[in-house]
Order: sequence, then structure tokens, then C-alpha cells
Amino acid sequence: MVLAVRAVKTIKDPEAFEILADQTRRNIIYLLKVKELTVSQIASELGLTAQAIYHHIRKMKKIGVVEVAREERVGHFIETYYRSAAEMFHLSCGETKGRKANEELVKSALEGLAEIGLVSKADSKSIKEIASLTEDMEKCCGATKWADKIEEMDEAGFFVKQSMLEFAHLIAEGDKDFEESVRRKRELRKVLKSCCPAKSGKRKKK
Repeated sequence: MVLAVRAVKTIKDPEAFEILADQTRRNIIYLLKVKELTVSQIASELGLTAQAIYHHIRKMKKIGVVEVAREERVGHFIETYYRSAAEMFHLSCGETKGRKANEELVKSALEGLAEIGLVSKADSKSIKEIASLTEDMEKCCGATKWADKIEEMDEAGFFVKQSMLEFAHLIAEGDKDFEESVRRKRELRKVLKSCCPAKSGKRKKK
């Protein structure tokens, strides 16, 4: 029996940041969200060796982002098919030892935004500031204790769960926590805005 893939899964293992900072592993997840694949099929899709893919899969299984979907007998061999463990992953920053990997994820996110022209190439100082602020926002106040319960509600879709988490944060936060949350968001927005490309030229006065 094949179990249904969860809409959202929270990953709290600090090692996950380092593992998912690798582009090849993220590519594997994208493939496994679309369909169940064997190691050899993934290797063919990405132009890599089966041995290299197996190495990645083993690490990804360890942190719970990839799982065995089914096994099929082909002659004298057993073919193992893998799939993504969820449609979306929520990475909980956790301890400071995940900072370096978190910075790598922030860097990758900003590089993606740079490709669509939303931001310029961010310098290392901005990346460190954004990583620090996102970690602080994760630790600060909110409805963390409700996250696992919401995640386990298989009947709720992804967008419903996102709304539930947002509402739970607002309900659970005290007034001081709420104000602190807003302050941190303003700081994060300020740093992100500083990464935006400067507008060329100035508007002429009428």
C-alpha cells in the first residue's frame, strides 16, 4: 500500500540545512515530487552516475525529505522507487550550528530572485544579516507547538495549513511578542530592499 504524500513536512534536523544547500539534492527532490523514480532513472535524468545518486539519496533519507515509495521485483533484482516525503518542506532553523547552511540557503534564494531581476547580487554581509534575522524570527514567539499538529492533518490542503499556521501564530503571540515580530519583519524587509537593483535614471519633474 502506497501512503499519501504529506502536503507539508517540518524538518528540524540542523544537518538538513547543509544537506539541502546542495543543488543536486534539490533537483532530486523536484524530480521526486513529480513521480516515483529509481536511482538509475534519477541518474539518467540528471546525467550523473547511479553511485553518486545513491549517495545523495542515502543522506536525504536520513533527514526525512525522501522516502521509499515501493519496491518491484525485476528478474532476480529488486527495484526501489523513491519519492519526495512531502510537497513542501518547512525548515526549522533550530540551533546556531545550522547557521552556515542557512546562509547557503539564503544565498541560493537570493540568486534565484536575481535571475528574475527582483534583486541584485547580494554581498556576504547582507546574506549573513538575512540568515540571522530569519533564524531569530523562527525562534521568536509564535505557534511552534501547534505546527506538528497542523502538519499531521492530512485532510487539510497545503494552502489551508498555511492559513492555519498564520492564524495560530497571531492567536498564540502576546502583544509584546507580536510587536517584536513586526520589528524583525521590518528589519528583514529593509535588508532585502537594500539588495534591490537601483532604478536607472530619475523621473523628470513636471
